[in-house]
Amino acid sequence: MDRIELKEKKIKSLVLKHEKFENLLEKASRSRSTDNLTITSLKKKKLKIRDEILRLTA
Repeated sequence: MDRIELKEKKIKSLVLKHEKFENLLEKASRSRSTDNLTITSLKKKKLKIRDEILRLTA
């Protein structure tokens, strides 16, 4: 595998992770038992993944 294929594979993996955190965040937001700290933590993780995707695609 060359460098471009590895980069594309990494980006796809990160996009899937980002979608996973989006789904977790939606579920947590709808649940009354989820505290704000958990929601904030999920948002930070999701943003970190998004930033990594942007860095790799720039």
